[in-house]
Amino acid sequence: MSHQPTPIPAVYGLLARFEDAESLLQACRATRQAGYVKIDAYAPYPLHGLSEALGLGRTAVPLVVLIGAILGATGGFGMLWYSSVIDYPLNIAGRPFNSWQAFIPITFEMAILGAALAAVVGMIALNGLPQPYHPVFNIQRFARASSDEFFLCIESDDPQYDLEKTRQFMLQQHCAQLWEVPA
Repeated sequence: MSHQPTPIPAVYGLLARFEDAESLLQACRATRQAGYVKIDAYAPYPLHGLSEALGLGRTAVPLVVLIGAILGATGGFGMLWYSSVIDYPLNIAGRPFNSWQAFIPITFEMAILGAALAAVVGMIALNGLPQPYHPVFNIQRFARASSDEFFLCIESDDPQYDLEKTRQFMLQQHCAQLWEVPA
């Protein structure tokens, strides 16, 4: 009878809780300066400077919205042009069939609709939503991240990550609590 070793539970990372927003921002800056790149912060409200402290780049949502607006305007104009010039041309008071001035309101509205739809779909897709499960949900206290608590997580797949060194580093950042997050 052979004895198989018990597998070591995988760790997603270390999750630290901070008392206030300023402590979280300072810890994020220090974490980036220490060379960690696979980090994420959670706060109950938007924090000015958090994106920069985490080293996040600019979002692609404005480009997605612009593309949606252009496609919406082009689609709206094309729909009106096709119906007025090709499908059902009407000679009204001798105006040309392609009377683009009359197409402007619908073209504008279709641009707004395209931009709005692209913003919603782009935001959802770029944020990786819906995400019904994330390993940090395993920490019971994390439920308060959306109401009044501040958290910083260093993921275990970060090149700098070493469980004990990272634990000591996080404790130096004056976190209130620290958890190993199971994967």
